[in-house]
Amino acid sequence: MENKSYEKVEIILNEKISEGIYKMDVKGEFKAKVGQFYMVKCFEDGTMLPRPISICDMEDNKLTFLYAVVGKGTKIMSEKKVGDNIEILGPLGNGFPIDEYKGKKVALVAGGIGIAPMLYLAKKLEADVDLYAGFRDEIYFTEEFKEFTKNTYIATNTGSVGHKGFITKIIKGDYDVIYCCGPNPMMNSVKNLGFDIPVYVSLESRMGCGIGACLACSCKTKNGMKRICKEGPVFEVKEVNF
Repeated sequence: MENKSYEKVEIILNEKISEGIYKMDVKGEFKAKVGQFYMVKCFEDGTMLPRPISICDMEDNKLTFLYAVVGKGTKIMSEKKVGDNIEILGPLGNGFPIDEYKGKKVALVAGGIGIAPMLYLAKKLEADVDLYAGFRDEIYFTEEFKEFTKNTYIATNTGSVGHKGFITKIIKGDYDVIYCCGPNPMMNSVKNLGFDIPVYVSLESRMGCGIGACLACSCKTKNGMKRICKEGPVFEVKEVNF
């Protein structure tokens, strides 16, 4: 059963790992499925909406968020210090299906901060995992995957590291399943590759409540409008109209 009330948790790490990209660890007892998220409140201003942040990693007594500073809320989050508290609600949403792909050949495809939910996924898959990660210019957070993946393929828009161009141009077609998170155009490109295998995408959206009540995060699917926070954030890619 979902926990419907916010709880205060203590920050034990909040560090900048790249330009505009931060890693935060909070202390507590957590249980969640791979691919779920938390709503995070870290400001006193009652007019500001909480931010949905995906689970990057989870260990004993520790939950990790990887987030990009994109507006006022995440800017405030980045300025929090060790010992400060934030409020979180979750875990929320559905997760990535993984049990049926244990021991299979798997591709993780991430665009920018879409790499965040992929680490916990890579850890839990117990499969033959390749990581495909695309960035604008500066790459980050790929070293953390080395222990849990077989190959890492990088693409940058500038060609500073790896393939010059989009990561979707170098995805091979010999996988049993693909998991994907990143900008919608990137995930749509993965869809358009037309692989005849399951492709699961984790969608991002502004959210008001995170529990399906406000409908702010609704998206178009072939089965009508769905709430990213409730029916998602993970969908089979054929279901989504980007």
